[in-house]
Amino acid sequence: MYPEGNTGYSYEECRATADWLMAQTALRPLVGLVCGSGLGGLAELLKDQVVFNYRDIPNFPQSTVHGHAGRLVFGTLKGRPCVCMQGRFHLYEGYPIQKITLPMRIFKLMGVETVILTNAAGGLNQDFKVGDIMIMKDHINMPGFAGNNPLTGPNDERFGVRFPCMSDAYDRELQQLAMDVGTELGYGDFLKEGVYCVVGGPSFETIAECRMLHKLGADAVGMSTVHEVIVARHCGMRVFGLSLITNRAVMDYDSEEKANHEEVLETGKQRALQLERLVSTLVTRIGHNNFF
Repeated sequence: MYPEGNTGYSYEECRATADWLMAQTALRPLVGLVCGSGLGGLAELLKDQVVFNYRDIPNFPQSTVHGHAGRLVFGTLKGRPCVCMQGRFHLYEGYPIQKITLPMRIFKLMGVETVILTNAAGGLNQDFKVGDIMIMKDHINMPGFAGNNPLTGPNDERFGVRFPCMSDAYDRELQQLAMDVGTELGYGDFLKEGVYCVVGGPSFETIAECRMLHKLGADAVGMSTVHEVIVARHCGMRVFGLSLITNRAVMDYDSEEKANHEEVLETGKQRALQLERLVSTLVTRIGHNNFF
């Protein structure tokens, strides 16, 4: 069914994985959460948890990155049924792009209607500070320019159309709702919005690359999320994204600063509680505002 070199999953394989999971738990999630580096604490907020290790789920890849637990957690958040990926997959781990995004299709087949994705990112916008939380309003898909898109290969209409629109990828109502919630919680000083650019990694960007991305209109840069967003939108789910600015991208040749993964995890720890509170309140409001 797939051309040579394409390692996508058929509708039937995705269905089998979704059915396997639904046979193990009575919970039917309406919200899917994806935890970025150091942000796995979101999953701990879920009540009445049913937990699966990725290695035990048919067809599922495994997370190999420090700071990603590698567990799929079902539970309720303020009474809302949710499923949470505690750890995600990245191109730099060597997985085909269709495997990285497989969980989004599983989410859809389990009945998820809204996906909330979080990530750790480097700040390109000079007004951003370490610890800022950026609401994603749009993205730049650098691997996509080189033809590395999760929708490459045969299209199955049961998932979505051949040429999905991405100009409305990030739900504007959810963005506004998050801004309102953030203001209520007193997060106005560090809650921003902007454009996220995905790169392949795992090496951090050069100074010239950061300058280029900033000139192209990117406010933050990271190595995840966009591929999942494309597949989630292809499937018709609503999408909301948050980036935690964990380091400032180095833009100056005289600078002694260097990006490192430990700094990413440390910032995640410091700001995690506020990010968790923002997301959990948002999930409650999604239900309240009849977003389902």
